[in-house]
Amino acid sequence: MAGPKTKPQTASVADFIAAIDDPDKRADAEALSAMMRKATGCEPKLWGAAIVGFDHYHYKYASGQEGDWPVVGFAPRKQAFVLYLASDLAPFEPLLQKLGKHSTGKGCLYVKRLRDVDVAVLQRLVETAITEIRKRYPKLSASS
Repeated sequence: MAGPKTKPQTASVADFIAAIDDPDKRADAEALSAMMRKATGCEPKLWGAAIVGFDHYHYKYASGQEGDWPVVGFAPRKQAFVLYLASDLAPFEPLLQKLGKHSTGKGCLYVKRLRDVDVAVLQRLVETAITEIRKRYPKLSASS
């Protein structure tokens, strides 16, 4: 079975963020990067062409599919930031109700601008997701 196409790259995260045209989106990306760096204790890596990820874990599904993925991460997309927090956001519903303007998908949180959300609640969401992922998938390395 083929593995995932999104893997850690050697490209500079700082250069990736600096290349974001919109100054507000760039500032939000810098803030998210700082928040996730502090919460994980890990430096960011670019995963694929456009995901900034922190730390990593190895997963294996019952289907046999397996691979590596960042413990938390984000992607500055055209319409909104995609925050990768967990495979299931249902346990985070109480915090999500306090977050502010957002939407969700399977394992993803979509936020247009940080000013639209309560950043303290977002930080708690990130920290809670890290704790849950690290419990479910014992940490292999803090070098990611």
